[in-house]
Amino acid sequence: MDKSKLGVLIQGAGWVSTQHIAAYLNNPATEIVAISSRTLEGAQARAEGFGLDVPVFDNYEKALAVPGVDIVSVCTPQQLHADHVIPAAQAQKNIVIEKPAGQTLEEIRRMQAAVNKARVKTIVSFVLRWNPLFQMLKRMTHDDAFGEIYSVEADYQSYCGDWWGGYPQGRTVAMGGSPFLTAGCHAIDALRWFAAQDEFSAADPIEVFAYQGGKRGQSTRQYNPFTNDWHEGEPLEYPGLEMALVKFSNGVLGKVSTNFECIQPYALPIEIFGDKGTVKDNRVWSHKYPGQKDWIELPTICPDSSDVSHHPFQGEIDHFIDCILNDRESHCNLEDAAKTHEIVFAAYESYRTGQPVKLPLAAE
Repeated sequence: MDKSKLGVLIQGAGWVSTQHIAAYLNNPATEIVAISSRTLEGAQARAEGFGLDVPVFDNYEKALAVPGVDIVSVCTPQQLHADHVIPAAQAQKNIVIEKPAGQTLEEIRRMQAAVNKARVKTIVSFVLRWNPLFQMLKRMTHDDAFGEIYSVEADYQSYCGDWWGGYPQGRTVAMGGSPFLTAGCHAIDALRWFAAQDEFSAADPIEVFAYQGGKRGQSTRQYNPFTNDWHEGEPLEYPGLEMALVKFSNGVLGKVSTNFECIQPYALPIEIFGDKGTVKDNRVWSHKYPGQKDWIELPTICPDSSDVSHHPFQGEIDHFIDCILNDRESHCNLEDAAKTHEIVFAAYESYRTGQPVKLPLAAE
């Protein structure tokens, strides 16, 4: 072990852990010192896949006790995050938390309390904040390319079926929760991100009104967007479509949806409206381009794939390591990410009452 580097424990050996490991291996300030998972076989396979000669565990408590662990990357299923984040904070480890951070507001509040008491650094993997298009649009917004932002829209559109390895758990209310929670929180976070004028901050939501619906219901007929065909499979346990209106403290209005029923390839469309310009995905119209006669297309990487290998984990991890080394908080720490999650839980309350819901929410 190189004592000049920050030691990393990878907790969880699923699909997303491959991207965490790759990002740490590419950062000169970090070294992976252990991998832990539900099974020793899974942890060992992940270590061997990257040529890592590190101890592996099926016992999280023992893994946390490995000498030299400075950071824990929590890559486990969402229903286990609280069980892994809280002990990591109590052990004085900095923490990377996969999204969603927790299943309930109560879980997230407990994680926040543990993190605040321990005064450790955190980051939640709303990784699209490091997508090149997102970064470009934030810089342009900060540079007044679109004037004062007054409306934003974001949608997560991806048919949720057993083509996805996490479907057996993710389709359930107990372990997936809803489209907004399981995956659409990326679009909700994008809404907050683009509703803020500053380059490195997200807007604070103050009110949510939401509907859920769709046509899929308990149907066992299932679509595969990669093979473009149909087959029989297990149904979703929750409605496949959610829509919400969000009011932010700076006056910006937002509209967001998650559609697990759409018969199409994955898409995450973005629209930003300001009093001096407009954004539609990677196309812009701006007062900065006098005489503009057509949309200007930004030649960059867009958030157009659900494959974790397409997501900019390197940017996220590099940012977090820089935060640790320079003793500063990430703009995407648990305290901030909780506000994205609150929109999800406020939507649930709005379904129940049929009324707008004020934020922040009080934990039950």
